[in-house]
Amino acid sequence: MNETANVHGAETERDTRRWWTLAVFAYVALEGAGLQMRGAVIPELRTTFGAPDWQLGLVAPAGTLGYLLVVMLVGAVASHFDTRRLLLVGFVGTGVGIFFMGVAPSFLLFLSALAGRGLFTGVGRGTDRPLLSHLYPAQRGRLFSYYDMMWAVGATLGPALVAAAVWLGDWRLAYFTLGLAFVPLVGLVWYLPTPTVDGGDDTLDMAELRRIGRQPEVLATAVTLFLSAGVEGGLFTWLTTFADGRLSGPLATASLSIMLAAYIPGRLASGRLSERFGYARLGLVQAALLVPAFLYTFFFAEGLALLAGFFLIGLVLSGLYPTMLAYGTEAVPEHSAPVNAIAAVTSAAGIAAVPAAMGFLIGDAGILQAMRLLWVPIAVLLAVTLATWLVIGRVTE
Repeated sequence: MNETANVHGAETERDTRRWWTLAVFAYVALEGAGLQMRGAVIPELRTTFGAPDWQLGLVAPAGTLGYLLVVMLVGAVASHFDTRRLLLVGFVGTGVGIFFMGVAPSFLLFLSALAGRGLFTGVGRGTDRPLLSHLYPAQRGRLFSYYDMMWAVGATLGPALVAAAVWLGDWRLAYFTLGLAFVPLVGLVWYLPTPTVDGGDDTLDMAELRRIGRQPEVLATAVTLFLSAGVEGGLFTWLTTFADGRLSGPLATASLSIMLAAYIPGRLASGRLSERFGYARLGLVQAALLVPAFLYTFFFAEGLALLAGFFLIGLVLSGLYPTMLAYGTEAVPEHSAPVNAIAAVTSAAGIAAVPAAMGFLIGDAGILQAMRLLWVPIAVLLAVTLATWLVIGRVTE
Protein backbone atom coordinates (compact mmCIF):
# COMPACT_ATOMS: atom_id res chain seq x y z
CA MET A 1 0.00 0.00 0.00
CA ASN A 2 2.76 2.41 0.96
CA GLU A 3 4.66 1.55 -2.22
CA THR A 4 1.57 2.26 -4.34
CA ALA A 5 1.04 5.58 -2.55
CA ASN A 6 4.67 6.53 -3.10
CA VAL A 7 4.44 5.75 -6.81
CA HIS A 8 1.22 7.76 -7.10
CA GLY A 9 2.81 10.66 -5.21
CA ALA A 10 5.85 10.63 -7.48
CA GLU A 11 3.63 10.65 -10.58
CA THR A 12 1.61 13.55 -9.19
CA GLU A 13 4.79 15.48 -8.46
CA ARG A 14 6.07 14.89 -12.00
CA ASP A 15 2.74 16.07 -13.46
CA THR A 16 2.84 19.19 -11.31
CA ARG A 17 6.40 19.90 -12.42
CA ARG A 18 5.37 19.56 -16.09
CA TRP A 19 2.46 21.98 -15.62
CA TRP A 20 4.70 24.53 -13.91
CA THR A 21 7.22 24.18 -16.73
CA LEU A 22 4.43 24.76 -19.26
CA ALA A 23 3.29 27.85 -17.33
CA VAL A 24 6.79 29.32 -17.22
CA PHE A 25 7.41 28.63 -20.92
CA ALA A 26 4.05 30.16 -21.89
CA TYR A 27 4.78 33.26 -19.83
CA VAL A 28 8.21 33.89 -21.29
CA ALA A 29 6.85 33.41 -24.84
CA LEU A 30 4.09 35.95 -24.22
CA GLU A 31 6.56 38.35 -22.59
CA GLY A 32 8.96 37.98 -25.53
CA ALA A 33 6.14 38.83 -27.93
CA GLY A 34 5.28 41.93 -25.90
CA LEU A 35 8.90 43.06 -25.81
CA GLN A 36 9.49 42.81 -29.57
CA MET A 37 6.12 44.41 -30.33
CA ARG A 38 7.50 47.69 -29.01
CA GLY A 39 9.72 48.34 -32.00
CA ALA A 40 7.11 47.23 -34.52
CA VAL A 41 4.42 49.52 -33.08
CA ILE A 42 6.50 52.74 -33.04
CA PRO A 43 5.36 53.93 -36.51
CA GLU A 44 1.74 53.45 -35.41
CA LEU A 45 2.37 55.41 -32.20
CA ARG A 46 3.76 58.27 -34.28
CA THR A 47 0.62 58.28 -36.43
CA THR A 48 -1.91 57.81 -33.61
CA PHE A 49 -0.49 60.17 -31.01
CA GLY A 50 1.63 62.49 -33.15
CA ALA A 51 4.59 61.84 -30.85
CA PRO A 52 7.94 63.28 -32.02
CA ASP A 53 10.96 61.01 -32.38
CA TRP A 54 12.55 62.10 -29.10
CA GLN A 55 9.43 60.93 -27.24
CA LEU A 56 9.27 57.69 -29.21
CA GLY A 57 12.85 57.08 -28.08
CA LEU A 58 11.50 56.76 -24.52
CA VAL A 59 9.66 53.54 -25.36
CA ALA A 60 12.67 51.28 -24.73
CA PRO A 61 13.85 52.78 -21.39
CA ALA A 62 10.28 53.11 -20.09
CA GLY A 63 9.85 49.36 -19.99
CA THR A 64 13.41 48.56 -18.95
CA LEU A 65 14.18 50.74 -15.93
CA GLY A 66 11.37 49.43 -13.73
CA TYR A 67 12.11 45.87 -14.82
CA LEU A 68 15.74 46.14 -13.74
CA LEU A 69 14.91 47.64 -10.36
CA VAL A 70 12.33 44.98 -9.56
CA VAL A 71 14.31 42.01 -10.86
CA MET A 72 17.21 43.05 -8.58
CA LEU A 73 14.83 43.36 -5.63
CA VAL A 74 13.24 39.99 -6.35
CA GLY A 75 16.67 38.42 -6.62
CA ALA A 76 17.51 39.66 -3.12
CA VAL A 77 14.23 38.75 -1.37
CA ALA A 78 12.80 35.82 -3.36
CA SER A 79 13.75 33.31 -0.67
CA HIS A 80 11.38 35.07 1.78
CA PHE A 81 8.24 34.76 -0.37
CA ASP A 82 6.04 32.03 -1.79
CA THR A 83 7.02 31.28 -5.41
CA ARG A 84 3.45 30.71 -6.57
CA ARG A 85 2.30 34.08 -5.24
CA LEU A 86 5.23 35.91 -6.82
CA LEU A 87 4.50 34.32 -10.17
CA LEU A 88 0.81 35.16 -9.91
CA VAL A 89 1.65 38.80 -9.23
CA GLY A 90 4.09 38.87 -12.13
CA PHE A 91 1.79 37.13 -14.60
CA VAL A 92 -1.32 39.14 -13.73
CA GLY A 93 0.53 42.46 -13.70
CA THR A 94 2.28 41.81 -17.01
CA GLY A 95 -0.95 40.83 -18.75
CA VAL A 96 -2.89 43.80 -17.36
CA GLY A 97 -0.09 46.18 -18.30
CA ILE A 98 -0.04 44.90 -21.89
CA PHE A 99 -3.83 45.20 -22.15
CA PHE A 100 -3.77 48.80 -20.88
CA MET A 101 -1.08 49.68 -23.42
CA GLY A 102 -3.76 48.91 -26.00
CA VAL A 103 -6.44 51.12 -24.44
CA ALA A 104 -4.17 54.06 -23.56
CA PRO A 105 -5.77 57.28 -24.94
CA SER A 106 -2.49 59.23 -25.00
CA PHE A 107 1.19 58.58 -25.52
CA LEU A 108 1.96 59.52 -21.90
CA LEU A 109 -0.49 56.90 -20.63
CA PHE A 110 0.94 54.38 -23.10
CA LEU A 111 4.39 54.97 -21.59
CA SER A 112 2.92 54.72 -18.08
CA ALA A 113 1.29 51.37 -18.89
CA LEU A 114 4.57 50.19 -20.42
CA ALA A 115 6.48 51.21 -17.29
CA GLY A 116 3.97 49.42 -15.08
CA ARG A 117 4.20 46.32 -17.22
CA GLY A 118 7.98 46.44 -16.82
CA LEU A 119 7.66 46.44 -13.03
CA PHE A 120 5.53 43.31 -13.01
CA THR A 121 7.69 41.66 -15.67
CA GLY A 122 10.57 42.07 -13.23
CA VAL A 123 8.60 40.03 -10.68
CA GLY A 124 7.79 37.30 -13.20
CA ARG A 125 11.21 37.07 -14.86
CA GLY A 126 12.95 37.32 -11.50
CA THR A 127 11.09 34.25 -10.26
CA ASP A 128 10.41 31.95 -13.21
CA ARG A 129 13.94 30.97 -14.25
CA PRO A 130 15.05 30.31 -10.63
CA LEU A 131 12.02 28.03 -10.34
CA LEU A 132 13.22 26.05 -13.35
CA SER A 133 16.67 25.87 -11.76
CA HIS A 134 15.21 24.13 -8.70
CA LEU A 135 12.75 21.96 -10.63
CA TYR A 136 15.52 20.59 -12.86
CA PRO A 137 18.79 20.83 -10.87
CA ALA A 138 20.49 18.22 -13.07
CA GLN A 139 19.35 19.80 -16.37
CA ARG A 140 19.74 23.55 -15.86
CA GLY A 141 21.52 24.17 -19.16
CA ARG A 142 18.89 22.32 -21.17
CA LEU A 143 15.91 23.96 -19.46
CA PHE A 144 17.45 27.44 -19.56
CA SER A 145 18.02 27.02 -23.30
CA TYR A 146 14.46 25.79 -23.84
CA TYR A 147 13.20 28.73 -21.75
CA ASP A 148 15.09 31.21 -23.93
CA MET A 149 13.96 29.32 -27.02
CA MET A 150 10.37 29.97 -26.02
CA TRP A 151 11.22 33.66 -25.57
CA ALA A 152 12.58 33.60 -29.12
CA VAL A 153 9.33 32.04 -30.38
CA GLY A 154 7.35 34.88 -28.84
CA ALA A 155 9.85 37.52 -29.97
CA THR A 156 9.58 36.27 -33.54
CA LEU A 157 5.78 36.29 -33.47
CA GLY A 158 5.38 39.67 -31.72
CA PRO A 159 6.10 41.90 -34.75
CA ALA A 160 3.92 39.63 -36.89
CA LEU A 161 1.05 40.16 -34.43
CA VAL A 162 1.40 43.93 -34.80
CA ALA A 163 1.52 43.61 -38.59
CA ALA A 164 -1.68 41.52 -38.55
CA ALA A 165 -3.42 44.04 -36.29
CA VAL A 166 -2.43 46.93 -38.58
CA TRP A 167 -3.68 44.95 -41.57
CA LEU A 168 -7.01 44.52 -39.76
CA GLY A 169 -7.14 48.27 -39.20
CA ASP A 170 -6.00 48.96 -35.60
CA TRP A 171 -2.64 48.30 -33.92
CA ARG A 172 -4.42 48.16 -30.54
CA LEU A 173 -5.83 44.73 -31.45
CA ALA A 174 -2.33 43.28 -31.00
CA TYR A 175 -2.21 44.41 -27.37
CA PHE A 176 -5.79 43.32 -26.66
CA THR A 177 -5.05 39.87 -28.07
CA LEU A 178 -1.79 39.45 -26.18
CA GLY A 179 -3.30 40.74 -22.94
CA LEU A 180 -6.20 38.30 -23.17
CA ALA A 181 -3.76 35.45 -23.81
CA PHE A 182 -2.62 35.83 -20.20
CA VAL A 183 -6.08 34.88 -18.87
CA PRO A 184 -5.77 31.08 -19.29
CA LEU A 185 -2.17 31.27 -18.06
CA VAL A 186 -3.22 33.03 -14.86
CA GLY A 187 -6.02 30.49 -14.44
CA LEU A 188 -3.51 27.65 -14.68
CA VAL A 189 -1.18 29.17 -12.08
CA TRP A 190 -4.13 29.90 -9.79
CA TYR A 191 -5.15 26.26 -9.99
CA LEU A 192 -1.68 24.73 -9.54
CA PRO A 193 -0.32 24.02 -6.07
CA THR A 194 2.88 25.66 -4.88
CA PRO A 195 5.72 23.88 -6.72
CA THR A 196 7.67 21.31 -4.74
CA VAL A 197 11.44 21.61 -5.21
CA ASP A 198 14.41 19.84 -3.72
CA GLY A 199 15.79 22.80 -1.84
CA GLY A 200 14.80 26.27 -2.97
CA ASP A 201 16.84 29.41 -2.55
CA ASP A 202 18.51 29.79 0.84
CA THR A 203 17.84 32.91 2.88
CA LEU A 204 20.10 35.71 1.71
CA ASP A 205 21.99 38.31 3.76
CA MET A 206 24.59 40.90 2.79
CA ALA A 207 27.56 38.70 3.66
CA GLU A 208 26.18 35.91 1.47
CA LEU A 209 25.43 38.38 -1.34
CA ARG A 210 29.06 39.57 -1.28
CA ARG A 211 30.23 35.97 -1.38
CA ILE A 212 28.09 35.28 -4.44
CA GLY A 213 29.45 38.37 -6.18
CA ARG A 214 33.04 37.19 -5.61
CA GLN A 215 32.48 33.72 -7.05
CA PRO A 216 34.74 33.38 -10.13
CA GLU A 217 32.00 31.55 -12.04
CA VAL A 218 29.47 34.29 -11.30
CA LEU A 219 31.93 37.03 -12.28
CA ALA A 220 32.72 35.21 -15.52
CA THR A 221 29.00 34.84 -16.20
CA ALA A 222 28.36 38.55 -15.60
CA VAL A 223 31.16 39.67 -17.94
CA THR A 224 30.19 37.17 -20.63
CA LEU A 225 26.54 38.18 -20.55
CA PHE A 226 27.40 41.88 -20.65
CA LEU A 227 29.41 41.31 -23.83
CA SER A 228 27.06 38.86 -25.58
CA ALA A 229 23.98 40.94 -24.74
CA GLY A 230 25.79 44.03 -25.97
CA VAL A 231 26.33 42.36 -29.34
CA GLU A 232 22.66 41.31 -29.35
CA GLY A 233 21.56 44.84 -28.49
CA GLY A 234 23.63 46.30 -31.30
CA LEU A 235 22.12 43.86 -33.77
CA PHE A 236 18.55 44.25 -32.45
CA THR A 237 18.81 48.04 -32.76
CA TRP A 238 20.75 48.57 -35.98
CA LEU A 239 20.45 45.43 -38.11
CA THR A 240 17.41 46.65 -40.03
CA THR A 241 19.14 49.99 -40.64
CA PHE A 242 22.19 48.14 -41.95
CA ALA A 243 20.03 45.97 -44.22
CA ASP A 244 18.15 48.97 -45.61
CA GLY A 245 19.67 49.78 -48.99
CA ARG A 246 21.54 46.49 -49.15
CA LEU A 247 18.38 44.42 -49.51
CA SER A 248 14.98 45.13 -50.99
CA GLY A 249 12.46 46.84 -48.71
CA PRO A 250 10.54 43.75 -47.51
CA LEU A 251 13.72 41.73 -47.01
CA ALA A 252 15.39 44.56 -45.09
CA THR A 253 12.35 44.79 -42.84
CA ALA A 254 12.41 41.02 -42.29
CA SER A 255 16.16 40.86 -41.56
CA LEU A 256 15.81 41.05 -37.78
CA SER A 257 13.00 38.48 -37.79
CA ILE A 258 15.27 36.11 -39.75
CA MET A 259 17.98 36.46 -37.11
CA LEU A 260 15.47 35.99 -34.29
CA ALA A 261 13.99 32.94 -35.99
CA ALA A 262 17.45 31.35 -35.83
CA TYR A 263 17.31 31.67 -32.04
CA ILE A 264 14.74 28.89 -31.91
CA PRO A 265 16.85 26.03 -33.35
CA GLY A 266 19.99 27.61 -31.85
CA ARG A 267 18.67 27.44 -28.33
CA LEU A 268 17.16 24.01 -28.86
CA ALA A 269 20.57 22.71 -29.94
CA SER A 270 22.31 24.55 -27.10
CA GLY A 271 20.05 22.88 -24.55
CA ARG A 272 20.77 19.44 -25.92
CA LEU A 273 24.52 19.98 -26.19
CA SER A 274 25.03 21.59 -22.77
CA GLU A 275 24.83 18.30 -20.88
CA ARG A 276 27.19 16.60 -23.31
CA PHE A 277 29.94 19.22 -23.48
CA GLY A 278 29.58 21.15 -20.22
CA TYR A 279 28.66 24.81 -19.90
CA ALA A 280 32.11 26.44 -20.02
CA ARG A 281 33.27 24.39 -23.00
CA LEU A 282 30.02 24.97 -24.91
CA GLY A 283 30.18 28.71 -24.20
CA LEU A 284 33.69 28.80 -25.65
CA VAL A 285 32.60 26.91 -28.78
CA GLN A 286 29.66 29.28 -29.29
CA ALA A 287 31.88 32.36 -28.93
CA ALA A 288 34.44 30.84 -31.32
CA LEU A 289 31.78 30.08 -33.97
CA LEU A 290 30.44 33.61 -33.68
CA VAL A 291 33.72 34.99 -35.04
CA PRO A 292 33.56 33.44 -38.57
CA ALA A 293 29.78 34.03 -38.75
CA PHE A 294 30.32 37.73 -37.98
CA LEU A 295 33.27 38.13 -40.36
CA TYR A 296 31.37 36.44 -43.18
CA THR A 297 28.29 38.62 -42.70
CA PHE A 298 29.81 42.07 -42.28
CA PHE A 299 33.03 41.78 -44.29
CA PHE A 300 32.25 39.47 -47.22
CA ALA A 301 28.52 38.80 -47.74
CA GLU A 302 26.45 40.85 -50.16
CA GLY A 303 22.85 40.77 -51.36
CA LEU A 304 20.81 37.73 -50.36
CA ALA A 305 23.91 36.14 -48.79
CA LEU A 306 23.45 38.66 -45.98
CA LEU A 307 20.29 36.84 -44.90
CA ALA A 308 22.27 33.62 -44.50
CA GLY A 309 24.78 35.54 -42.43
CA PHE A 310 22.08 37.01 -40.18
CA PHE A 311 20.69 33.52 -39.63
CA LEU A 312 24.13 32.08 -38.80
CA ILE A 313 24.82 34.86 -36.28
CA GLY A 314 21.48 34.24 -34.56
CA LEU A 315 22.12 30.49 -34.55
CA VAL A 316 25.43 30.67 -32.64
CA LEU A 317 24.81 33.83 -30.58
CA SER A 318 21.47 32.61 -29.23
CA GLY A 319 22.89 29.91 -26.95
CA LEU A 320 25.42 32.02 -25.06
CA TYR A 321 22.99 33.57 -22.58
CA PRO A 322 21.33 30.37 -21.31
CA THR A 323 24.59 28.42 -21.40
CA MET A 324 26.60 30.88 -19.35
CA LEU A 325 23.74 31.64 -16.97
CA ALA A 326 23.45 27.92 -16.25
CA TYR A 327 27.23 27.89 -15.67
CA GLY A 328 27.00 30.68 -13.09
CA THR A 329 23.94 29.19 -11.42
CA GLU A 330 25.65 25.81 -11.12
CA ALA A 331 28.31 27.44 -8.93
CA VAL A 332 25.77 28.62 -6.32
CA PRO A 333 22.55 26.67 -6.99
CA GLU A 334 21.22 27.56 -3.54
CA HIS A 335 21.06 31.21 -4.69
CA SER A 336 19.68 30.96 -8.22
CA ALA A 337 17.48 34.07 -7.88
CA PRO A 338 20.39 36.46 -7.11
CA VAL A 339 22.46 34.98 -9.95
CA ASN A 340 19.47 35.44 -12.26
CA ALA A 341 19.20 39.07 -11.11
CA ILE A 342 22.92 39.69 -11.72
CA ALA A 343 22.55 38.23 -15.20
CA ALA A 344 19.52 40.42 -15.94
CA VAL A 345 21.27 43.61 -14.83
CA THR A 346 24.58 43.00 -16.61
CA SER A 347 22.91 41.89 -19.84
CA ALA A 348 20.59 44.91 -19.78
CA ALA A 349 23.63 47.16 -19.28
CA GLY A 350 25.24 45.62 -22.35
CA ILE A 351 22.07 45.97 -24.40
CA ALA A 352 21.92 49.66 -23.50
CA ALA A 353 25.64 50.56 -23.78
CA VAL A 354 26.69 48.96 -27.07
CA PRO A 355 23.85 50.28 -29.30
CA ALA A 356 24.30 53.76 -27.81
CA ALA A 357 28.03 53.71 -28.62
CA MET A 358 27.23 52.51 -32.14
CA GLY A 359 24.79 55.38 -32.55
CA PHE A 360 27.59 57.91 -32.03
CA LEU A 361 29.79 56.05 -34.54
CA ILE A 362 27.10 55.90 -37.20
CA GLY A 363 26.91 59.69 -37.38
CA ASP A 364 30.63 59.99 -38.19
CA ALA A 365 31.68 56.71 -39.79
CA GLY A 366 28.46 55.25 -41.18
CA ILE A 367 26.45 52.13 -40.39
CA LEU A 368 28.87 49.66 -42.02
CA GLN A 369 31.83 50.71 -39.87
CA ALA A 370 29.67 50.76 -36.76
CA MET A 371 28.49 47.20 -37.39
CA ARG A 372 32.02 46.04 -38.14
CA LEU A 373 33.23 47.46 -34.83
CA LEU A 374 31.12 44.85 -33.08
CA TRP A 375 34.21 42.68 -33.54
CA VAL A 376 35.61 44.42 -30.43
CA PRO A 377 33.09 42.98 -27.92
CA ILE A 378 33.10 39.70 -29.87
CA ALA A 379 36.89 39.41 -29.57
CA VAL A 380 36.76 40.19 -25.85
CA LEU A 381 33.91 37.68 -25.48
CA LEU A 382 36.05 34.97 -27.08
CA ALA A 383 38.96 35.83 -24.77
CA VAL A 384 36.76 35.73 -21.66
CA THR A 385 35.13 32.41 -22.54
CA LEU A 386 38.54 30.92 -23.32
CA ALA A 387 39.92 32.12 -19.98
CA THR A 388 36.81 30.83 -18.21
CA TRP A 389 37.25 27.36 -19.66
CA LEU A 390 41.02 27.25 -19.11
CA VAL A 391 41.13 28.72 -15.61
CA ILE A 392 37.77 27.81 -14.07
CA GLY A 393 35.64 25.63 -16.30
CA ARG A 394 37.81 22.53 -16.56
CA VAL A 395 38.08 22.42 -12.77
CA THR A 396 34.33 22.52 -12.21
CA GLU A 397 33.08 20.41 -15.15
